[in-house]
Amino acid sequence: MSDPLFRPLTIGAAQLPHRVLMAPLTRMRADDPGDVPNAMMADYYRQRAGAALIVSEGTQVSRQGKGYMDTPGIHSAEQVAGWRTVTDAVHEAGGLIAAQLWHVGRVSHESFHGGEPPVSASALPFRSRTTVKDAEGRPVRVNCPTPRALDADGIAAVVEDYRRATRHARDAGFDLVEIHAAHGYLLHQFLAADSNHREDEYGGPLANRARLLLEVLDAVIDEWDAAHVGVRISPVGSFNGVDDPEGVQAGLHVAAAFAERGIAFLHLSEPDWAGGPALEEEYRKHLRAAFPGIIVGAGNYDAQKARTLIESGLIDAAAFGRAYIANPDLAQRLRTGAALTDPDASTFYGGDERGYTDYAAYR
Repeated sequence: MSDPLFRPLTIGAAQLPHRVLMAPLTRMRADDPGDVPNAMMADYYRQRAGAALIVSEGTQVSRQGKGYMDTPGIHSAEQVAGWRTVTDAVHEAGGLIAAQLWHVGRVSHESFHGGEPPVSASALPFRSRTTVKDAEGRPVRVNCPTPRALDADGIAAVVEDYRRATRHARDAGFDLVEIHAAHGYLLHQFLAADSNHREDEYGGPLANRARLLLEVLDAVIDEWDAAHVGVRISPVGSFNGVDDPEGVQAGLHVAAAFAERGIAFLHLSEPDWAGGPALEEEYRKHLRAAFPGIIVGAGNYDAQKARTLIESGLIDAAAFGRAYIANPDLAQRLRTGAALTDPDASTFYGGDERGYTDYAAYR
């Protein structure tokens, strides 16, 4: 019988040669000023083009959406041109790449916003940290301030930012887009009951809290089409100060809404990657019933876990994150059973080629 990890798969408009995806990984290597993708980033992604599909690092849909130093955007002409060098490099190496569209919301710092607080669903103090530069330009962790709540005009502007980012992603040569609605960032802040205390049509009942995510999704689909759009969610687990007491129901609610729209894939980020418990099989079954389309699982995966869940029908593909940092040819290593290299965690965020493009393929 063929290896379930290496069977072809159709994800929306994309034909994948196998089912080993590269998960989005924040690496903080974009050019400053301007948050522009550069040649080093193009080399990094080109090296990993053997993934069935690369999902790019989180990419700011607007200046307001920035939360970490040296993360790339997709809201300026220079950024679009920079991403074009990345997508060209991946395509020339035979790969496919999706742009992950990102607004961090409150997981940010006033230094990125001219001294103004970041935005969120509600103006609630919370505990999380982000990364800024110190006086010498080195990454340093700082506490996030209390955000300000978006008003109606601000919410409408966010929706249009995602629409524009989708157009820019298409212009930059991406094969798909993924909406980042996970990990306690803006769309998750609206969805979660503990971070959304609004009393308007975007707060209160779950259907209201899901409204912004679905408005963004509809705008992105309208700008491209459903076959080119995926969504990443993390309904169960604690991320960046969000620990939704209604997360189980929220995940199933939005999954059913995604199914109605016929999107290309649902990308499920599982809590065990961040030290949380493994996702329960019962929840996987409920999620599969709510969303019969393509489910990509991501978390504390190894090859055997991925194969087992694909064979069971609970996921269709697996996305690997940290393993791709030190193993640019990860898919081939998993195919052959070759040993994996351990990554150097001290080089994960910021810096130069060291720990970024200097990992060798297996020999």
